[in-house]
Amino acid sequence: MGKFDGLLLVSDFDDTLYDSHHRVPERNLKALDYFRRQGGRFTVATGRAHRTFSPHVHLVPIDVPVVLSNGSALYDFHQGRMLVQTLLSPTAPQDFGALMDAFPSLGIETYHDEDIFVYNPNPITVAHMKKVGTDYEVRPVSQMPVPWTKAILQQDHPLLLEVQRWLLERYGHLYEAIFSNAVLLECTARTASKGGMVLKLAQLLGVERKDIYCVGDNQNDIPMLAVSAIPFAPANCAQEVKDSGATVLKSCEEDCIAQIVGILDMRYPS
Repeated sequence: MGKFDGLLLVSDFDDTLYDSHHRVPERNLKALDYFRRQGGRFTVATGRAHRTFSPHVHLVPIDVPVVLSNGSALYDFHQGRMLVQTLLSPTAPQDFGALMDAFPSLGIETYHDEDIFVYNPNPITVAHMKKVGTDYEVRPVSQMPVPWTKAILQQDHPLLLEVQRWLLERYGHLYEAIFSNAVLLECTARTASKGGMVLKLAQLLGVERKDIYCVGDNQNDIPMLAVSAIPFAPANCAQEVKDSGATVLKSCEEDCIAQIVGILDMRYPS
C-alpha cells in the first residue's frame, strides 16, 4: 500500500511532459517513479495518433492505457491492443473536400489505421510531420481511404479561427474541431474528447472522479482539465487554458510534472 493508491495522474504529451528538446526531463521521470512506487497510476492523453505516439512511448513510464487522438482512442501499449476507438463520419472526404475548396491555402492530414495522408502541404504541415517523425502519402482528399480516426488542419491562427467557425456551422453535428496549438486545428468525431476518454479509463480502472488529476497546455486539454480534481497547466499554456481556471505551474521545460507530484505528496500525507 502506498500513499497514492487509487490515484490516476494523466498528462498531455507535447509541451507538457515532452519538452522542446524532444525529451522528458529527468526530474519528471524521477517524480513519476516515486508516484508509481507509492501506488499511483500514470498515463498520457495526447492529440497524437497511435502511429505518431508509439515511437515515443518508451520515453514515458505509463502503466495504464493511453488516450490517443484527442480522446478518439484508448490503446493498451502493454497488451498491444486498441480498447476503444471512435471514427469520423464516412462522409468526411466530401465534407472536408468542401472545406478545402472554401479555404484553398489549408493543409490537411488524415489518419486511417496506421497510414497518414496529406493534401496541399504548407510549411506548417511539413514542420508538423517532421516533428512527429513519420512518413506520409500525398493524395487528394477525395482519394483518402475511410474511415478516418482524425484530421488535422494547418494554417495561420486567424484563418483557422474562420475554418473552425465554417466547419462547426455546417458539420458541428458530426465533428469536434479544437486547437492543439495555434496553427493545428484537430478534428475528431462529435463528442470525442480527452476528458470523456479519461473518465472512461478511470471507470475501467475503478478510479473515482475525485482521484483524477490532469495536466495540459492547450485548448484540446481543457475537457480533461474539467474532470480533474485540480486542473493543472504548465506556465507555457495557452491563454484559453489559463482562462479555464487551471492552476498554472512551472513551464514544461522547468519540470511541471515533478511539481505536481510534489503537490500531491503534500495533499496525501503518509
